[in-house]
Amino acid sequence: MATEYDVIVLGSGPGGYVAAIRCAQLGLKTAIVERENLGGICLNWGCIPTKAMLRSAEIYHYIQHAGDYGLVAQGIEADLAAIVKRSRGVAKQLNQGVTHLMKKNKITVHMGEGRLTGPTSLTVKSDKGEEALTAKHVIVATGARARDLPFAPADGKRVWTYRHAMTPGELPKKLLVIGSGAIGIEFASFYNDLGSEVTVVEMLDRIVPVEDADVSTFLEKSLKKQGITIQTGAGVEALKVSDSGITATIKDKAGASSTSEFTHVIVAIGIVPNTADIGLDGLVEMDRGFIQIDPYGRTKSAGLWAIGDCTPGPWLAHKASHEGVTCAEAIAKELGNKDVHPHPLNRLAIPGCTYCHPQIASVGLTEAKAKEAGFEVKVGSFPFIGNGKAIALGEVEGFVKTVFDAKTGELLGAHMVGAEVTELIQGYTVGKVLETTEAELMQTIFPHPTLSEMMHESVLDAYGRALHF
Repeated sequence: MATEYDVIVLGSGPGGYVAAIRCAQLGLKTAIVERENLGGICLNWGCIPTKAMLRSAEIYHYIQHAGDYGLVAQGIEADLAAIVKRSRGVAKQLNQGVTHLMKKNKITVHMGEGRLTGPTSLTVKSDKGEEALTAKHVIVATGARARDLPFAPADGKRVWTYRHAMTPGELPKKLLVIGSGAIGIEFASFYNDLGSEVTVVEMLDRIVPVEDADVSTFLEKSLKKQGITIQTGAGVEALKVSDSGITATIKDKAGASSTSEFTHVIVAIGIVPNTADIGLDGLVEMDRGFIQIDPYGRTKSAGLWAIGDCTPGPWLAHKASHEGVTCAEAIAKELGNKDVHPHPLNRLAIPGCTYCHPQIASVGLTEAKAKEAGFEVKVGSFPFIGNGKAIALGEVEGFVKTVFDAKTGELLGAHMVGAEVTELIQGYTVGKVLETTEAELMQTIFPHPTLSEMMHESVLDAYGRALHF
């Protein structure tokens, strides 16, 4: 006889485990099904352990520039094995943390391969056998995986995905990174800081193409200054892999093809949703494998929901977690809870962060997208070199840019590049959720001396009132 729950969550990434916790908080009998590691890709192989590695590279970078701060540091070397060990330790700690949260919230964990047998039922296969589960509602949170090159699938030796790049057996001498989204640029930055000779190839006309064009231009110049070779408007046509290295055939923006030798390649050309062979056929609408949902996570089948990277983008951990809460509250409401008031997802208020050196962060519309949407815009910008805290930190590279609706003063978007901007962006994100205009931001007192003062100055600049530049 099938075990019955109010809610079963298929997948325990940052969307799935947060959805399960919120369901449990709302008094729902909840279970979670996971085939590999609690915490999913983000905690175990993505967001957090990569940041641990990038932190090591950042400290190494600063030590190499100790003289800029009046310090002397000699004989400093990067120990790749120790960096990886620290990163895996961080992942293990977080995995244990999620395990504790499941117990704390009395969520039943079923380890094994889950497959839907209907909108609200599934089976779980493990080495212990097969178990049938049913629920009033099921949330699919199966995430996504790295996309392979069709002509050179990842082998973990010479051709890497992000997972291989996180546990390297050796430091690449000459590294090719295919794709310049967040994953590609972060690993390019990491390995460049550790001493690899790095080349980035991007098919589109600029790197980090989802960001504002000014950010892309600035970041490309900065990365090139650090020694990274960047080819935009270019594509990798072929990879010839041998035991000793890789020969890559690259077509440049002029259409000319040439070959180059590398020791390793990281493929960062996007993701594939984990939606095949899990029993979804006929239960949901699909677009390129992604489950189509309403703003609360509902699919076309009553009782079946979906969140996170197996649904339309942006494919970000914090977006998945937010969807998890929204979905859980919508389910609780359907089950009769009158005290919850779920809000639909606002995709224009989802911040994006890339932890390269320098960092980039953004929320809302780029200047170009705002104009395409028909807005008359007011745009302000303020450079790091004009900020006292940035000068004191020795971090004068970067800028903050804001985009406003000229007619209403609505904050349409904010875009940053520079030190710690991944922390600063949340100020503008809160502003968007509160439907802030330039008036409130101008009247806000920003503490001195802080990097956040640049946020204020950028707003002032949009209206011709910048004070310090």
